[in-house]
Formats: sequence, C-alpha cells, structure tokens
Amino acid sequence: MLLANKKVLLCVTGGIAVYKAVALVSKLSQSGAHVKVVMTRSAMEFVQPLSFQVMSRNDVYFDTFDEKDSSVIAHIDLANWADLILVAPTSANFIGKLANGIADDMASTLLLAATAPVWIAPAMNVHMYEHPAVLRNIDRLYRDGVRFIEPSEGFLACGYVGKGRLEEPERIVELVDSFFNETPPLPLTGKKVVVTAGPTLERIDPVRYISNFSSGKMGYAMAKAAFELGAETILISGPVSLEPPEGVKLIRVESAAEMLEAVLDHYTDADYIVKSAAVADYRPKTVYDQKMKKKDGAASLELERTTDILKTLGEMKTTQRLIGFAAETTDAVTYGKGKLEAKNLDWIIINDVTDPAGGFGSDANVVTLISRSGVELQFPAMEKKELAKKLFTTIVHEGQDSL
Repeated sequence: MLLANKKVLLCVTGGIAVYKAVALVSKLSQSGAHVKVVMTRSAMEFVQPLSFQVMSRNDVYFDTFDEKDSSVIAHIDLANWADLILVAPTSANFIGKLANGIADDMASTLLLAATAPVWIAPAMNVHMYEHPAVLRNIDRLYRDGVRFIEPSEGFLACGYVGKGRLEEPERIVELVDSFFNETPPLPLTGKKVVVTAGPTLERIDPVRYISNFSSGKMGYAMAKAAFELGAETILISGPVSLEPPEGVKLIRVESAAEMLEAVLDHYTDADYIVKSAAVADYRPKTVYDQKMKKKDGAASLELERTTDILKTLGEMKTTQRLIGFAAETTDAVTYGKGKLEAKNLDWIIINDVTDPAGGFGSDANVVTLISRSGVELQFPAMEKKELAKKLFTTIVHEGQDSL
C-alpha cells in the first residue's frame, strides 16, 4: 500500500465541496494512510461528523474544549501526530484566518501548533478566488511555507464556470503519494566533480622512471562516491591497475604535466575538485631517448620541480570547492593544516601512511578531515569505498551550511 502507516490529518472547512472530502478520506485510507479528521462548525452544516468517522475509523474533532483523551491536549496532540496536514476544502474565510494567525476554533488552533507540512486545497466561487484580499492571503501563507493544491476549473455550485472547484480526491491522493514516496534528489545532482587519482610517472629513459607507491584506490573510491551521489564525474588517473567505476569518465595520464593539463581542461566549470593523486614533486631534468648504460661507480640524476598542481588550482580558484589530500609520515595533522592554508584549499583530507590501518595499497584508510572554517573530524579505519562516501557527504553538507 503506497501510503502505509503515513499519518494524514485532514481539516475540513465549510463549503459544498465537503462531500468530496468524505471521498478523499476513503481513498487515503484505502491507500494505507492513517487519517484523522478535524471539522469546522460550518463544515458540519454540510456533512455530519459520523460520515468521516466511518471512513477514517477514528474520532472526529470539532470542539477545542472537547478533550477525548484527558492525558493529552487534543489540538497539540493532533498537530504533533501528523506527518502531513491537508486542509480540504479550504474556504476563503479560513484562508484569511490562517494568514492572519487567528485561532478561534479547533482547526485553526492546531494549525498554529503544527510543525508538519501544511497543504491547502481551496474551494470557492471563481470571483472570491480572484479577489485581491484572497490572493494576498494566499501569497502570505505561501511565503510562510504553506503549499497549495490549485483548484481546478469547471462548473461550480454557484452556477458559474471557472476556477475554484476543489481538486478531485484521486488527484490529491496522487500528490500525497508523490510527497511521501518520491525519491529526493541526490546531494551532488547537477554538480561536476573532478577527481585525480593514482601516482604520476616521470620518465628517466625508455625503461626507467620516478614514481611512488600510490595504488589509486582512494581516488577511485572518491570518484565512485561522487557518481553515486549524483555528480557528473571526471576521473583523471595516473598509471594504476584498477577498473574505473561505472558511469565515471576516465582520462588516463602519465606525468604530472599531463595531469595538470587534463585538470585545467575541466577546471572552469567544475564544482568540486578532489586532488587525491600522489603527484611526483620532482622529475628528471633530462629525459634520455636511449637507455642509460650502467657505469662503474656512483651515478647522479639531476631533478627539477614539477608544477604544484594543487597550489596552481588554489591560485586560480573562483567558485570551485577544492579538496586536497595530504599523505604524511610525521606530524600529519600539523603538515596538513599548513597545506590547507598555503594552497588555498576548502578541505584537506590527511592520512598518516605509516598507520597500519591504512595507507598506500590498502583497501582501508583512516583520515582526518579539516575544513577552512575550522571543522576537524576524525574518521576511523574503514573500507575506502565506505570512507569516500562519508567524506563526500560530510563535505557537501558542511559546504551547504556555509553558503
């Protein structure tokens, strides 16, 4: 049942459309919802409470001072009970009362105490619905967070044809079902995430190179997490033996220079850049076309600095959120904080690669996440795939709070 165990509180106000509210209770109940009904005195002039009691199999409330359960205060208890409050049909008079905070009956009093979402389904004469006072009150309630189920057009009880007829019960049930069961958007939906991963390889000659022990597992896990959280994900990877995550665009590179070029190609329109690659800090100043021959005695290799990709991105940053990694062997947090400031990062993820619970090549990791705003969080040892999703979820949540 689509609405199984959902608690819907229906407030019924005066008007000929009250008969539709009886059908609405029936259809909500058939869909599995628990329904309780509150009526205004004018609603009771059109339909008796017994009809709603039969359809909902619950007591009907209409008197603020009729406490059916002495252990609770009825209007507060009802307001707290509901997952969703529907006011259907809603008269022009009741809209005016709500817009001005008037609480002079059971329905209006409990709505002032409500914290659940409130939906209003108006029903009235077309000219009443178009009156400036009614439109003004609707606008005020909308700005207060109340949502409206627009009335449909058709033949009205007053003889007019126009907008003002209560929406059909079947359609209202469809909207309620969508509210409770529609999958919410993922936190990175509509965002572009660029992730770098793995080592870089700096050639000495055709058979030798400088590199490091990075397996790329953490970066690949971050890319997978970004995609699963809804992002368009670009993975720029150095030489690794891992299968790329499904749905992620993979760009393979070899050297630090190639990685920088690939990142810059996607930097302008990126929302998040995760720089988890272990980029070589140095490369051979001379790259030989032929294999260097072994000679007697010691040999020396002159090195030069590679471009600091993370620092370059930090200097260019506009609206991008820049996330760096710091793999350290001593004083990891101290060095990580320094890197956060020096390279203009938004977050730094720090791990001590000497920790037996994580580090290069491991399927697990233990890290500290530090933000520019001063948030510092410890993540205990866990699988890198699980850790990546926790890191991204935390970063996105904290980033939204800081906007």
